[in-house]
Amino acid sequence: MRHDRLPDGFGVRIDPRVRTYSGGRFLVGGSPNRLLRLAPEAAAMIGDGYLEVTDPNSARVARRLLDSGVANPRPRLLPSLEDVTVIVPVHNDPDGLTRLLSALRGYTVIVVDDGSDRPVRIPRSPGNRCRVTVLRRDRRQGVAAARNFGLRCAATEFVAFLDPDVVPRTGWLEVMLGHFSDPKVALVAPRILAMDPDSTLLARYEHTRGSLHRGRRESAVQAHGPVPYVPSTALLVRRLVLLGEGGFDESMAAGGDIDLCWRLDRAGWRLRYEPAARVAHSNPVSLRKWFAHKVTHGTGVAPLGQRHAGMAAPLSIPIWTAVAALLFGSLTRWGAIGGTLTLVATLFRLRRVFAELDNPTRVAAIYMARGFSGGMWRMASSMCRHYWPVTLLGMLFSRRIRHLAVTIAVADGLADWFVHREAGSLDPTRYVLCKRLEDVAYGTGLWWGAAKLRDGAALRPTLPPN
Repeated sequence: MRHDRLPDGFGVRIDPRVRTYSGGRFLVGGSPNRLLRLAPEAAAMIGDGYLEVTDPNSARVARRLLDSGVANPRPRLLPSLEDVTVIVPVHNDPDGLTRLLSALRGYTVIVVDDGSDRPVRIPRSPGNRCRVTVLRRDRRQGVAAARNFGLRCAATEFVAFLDPDVVPRTGWLEVMLGHFSDPKVALVAPRILAMDPDSTLLARYEHTRGSLHRGRRESAVQAHGPVPYVPSTALLVRRLVLLGEGGFDESMAAGGDIDLCWRLDRAGWRLRYEPAARVAHSNPVSLRKWFAHKVTHGTGVAPLGQRHAGMAAPLSIPIWTAVAALLFGSLTRWGAIGGTLTLVATLFRLRRVFAELDNPTRVAAIYMARGFSGGMWRMASSMCRHYWPVTLLGMLFSRRIRHLAVTIAVADGLADWFVHREAGSLDPTRYVLCKRLEDVAYGTGLWWGAAKLRDGAALRPTLPPN
């Protein structure tokens, strides 16, 4: 039986993107956006935006805030580091393994040798100050099988998975481990950055926008949310929970980490992305391997579409956004009138949702504008990423589409650079080129994977009513 009460001392902080109204009794935010109504007593508990659990009532309010996505956890209790086993699956990477073990001082480590050509040997040296057990598998069975094998052999409450091509930074485990003071949390992932971000152009791009990177903001991990999944390159999990859910799917050549996140989410567990915990990942060695990795990432989406209906859709926007965009995109008078009427109808519907707030028309207009602009951005991005073959086909037959597609490709790339830019990151021109090249690779894998399975579920957008 699961006991989900948050412990005393646990805190929650209202997300800075959430807006409060009527003295804190109404909160608007989360993903997707929602209106959360609080009783006056509950609103008084939050005060300046922070709530500490001190009794059953405050525990219930804190849980509601977390589950609604309008607050982030601030745990104060820390499970012991002795309750963690680090599992490292390795195949023919002795240098990476040696580098990783030198950074894991004081930890209990299980190295799963997944059929390496030369069996793994852990040298006795001052650099290796962790307790290491090597489990040898004579035949290579894949990284998912290696992780599951190590998972079954571990005996601690928590398990951290680390690939041999990463190096965790100081404090990485402590920052993530605190989240497990929430009994509903089953998985936490760190921010993954380039190990040497200044070495190559691709390394600088991967440092801020790579496929392993999930951004600078802390977040819950949910399908169609800001962080829909986290990579299995570096994870911290509850061992018994993962065993109970069957571990990693060993039949999946790609996308197994996404499948794991969505299975845990569907089972009612909470997953967190914690950017304050940092792990460095080795840089891509060549353009060819980098491109091939992005293609492989795309091919894993089609199997996900079969396992998780509707969750692997490349584009999810409210139906009113899609209708308005198509009407305006017709570039006709009647299209402009129809698009305007669609937005007006949406405004009145949202006004009814926000009717209890002060000035509901203004609030409804703000969130309608944000929803429409966000949906348009996602559509533009999908034209360049998921649906680039369709866009290219249209460009070959229409001069108007050609001009529109080039404009969207540049504008979307510049907007993406502006959002994700950091000190020392790429200039806008090279960033946009890398972004478009990555999108072509991913889109190629997406269509190739769908063709191999003869299943278009991974290509169909979803149009929820809200």
